[in-house]
Amino acid sequence: MQQTNRLPNKADLYRFLQTLLSRAAQAPHHGSLPLFIAGRRCGTLFPGAVSAIANVPGVELATNRADFGRHHPTGETLNNLLAEIAQALRQAGKTPGWRGELLDVVPDAPDSAPIGAIERGTMRPLGLITQAVHLSGWSQDGKLWVARRSMTKATDPGMWDTLVGGLVSAGEPTDLALERESDEEAGLDLADIQNRSPLRKIARMQRQIPEGYQYEEVLTCECVLTDGTIPKNRDGEVMEIDCFAPPRVYEMLVAGNFTLEASIVLTEDLWRRAPEN
Repeated sequence: MQQTNRLPNKADLYRFLQTLLSRAAQAPHHGSLPLFIAGRRCGTLFPGAVSAIANVPGVELATNRADFGRHHPTGETLNNLLAEIAQALRQAGKTPGWRGELLDVVPDAPDSAPIGAIERGTMRPLGLITQAVHLSGWSQDGKLWVARRSMTKATDPGMWDTLVGGLVSAGEPTDLALERESDEEAGLDLADIQNRSPLRKIARMQRQIPEGYQYEEVLTCECVLTDGTIPKNRDGEVMEIDCFAPPRVYEMLVAGNFTLEASIVLTEDLWRRAPEN
C-alpha cells in the first residue's frame, strides 16, 4: 500500500468512523433466543449453545425465549445456577475464552445494577453485556503506540489493537480495570498514565462472532507517555507492540489490520484531534 504523510480531514474521518460504527450494529445470529435471567432481559442465547444447557435445572427454553432462574432470587442461589450453566457450556466446548474470571451479569436496561456474576468465557455464547476499557497511548512526538494480539486469543487473533484494552471484571470500577489492564498488557504503572483523559463511552459493539454474540460497551481514554517510556506486555496476550505515525495508523485502519473495536477507538481519537479545516 502506498504510504501518505497526511491524514484525511475531520469530515472524512467522521464518515469513516460512522462506517465502522455501522459494522458494529449487527443483529444476533438467526435462531438466537432472547435471554432472561431472574426475570430480567440480559442477553441473547446463541443457537449453538442451546443443547449444552437444555438439561440444567433452572433453565427453561421456549420457542421465543430462554429463562435462567426465573423463580430464583438474585444473590448466591442465582450465582450457583449461573456457575452450573457455565460448567455445562465448558464441558460442551462452547467457551473458547474460559479464563476462571467472573464478570457482572447486567440487565439490558439503562442504569441497571448487576444481578449476578458468571465466568467470562460464557459472555459471548449467552450474549451478555460486557464493558471494555481502552487506552490510546501517544508518544511525545505525536505517534501512536499500538499492540498486536497474540495468536492464542479466542477473538481476532493476530490483529492489531489499541495499546491497552480489556474487560471489566465483576465488581471492578472501570478506572481500576484500566489501571490493571495497563499494567498487564503494556507494563504501565499508575504514574505512567496519571495524566490520561477520563474514561468515556464511545460505542456499543453488537456483532456476530463464531462463539456467539458480542454485546459490549466500549470506554476509552488517551494519554501521552513520557519520553523513555517503552510499553512492554506482561500477560502474554500481545505478540508485538509498535509505534506508528497517525497517517500509517490510518492506512492500517482502512486496510482492516485492526480489530473492529480498536478501529472505532483509534478513529474516534484521530477524529477528535483533527483540525476543523
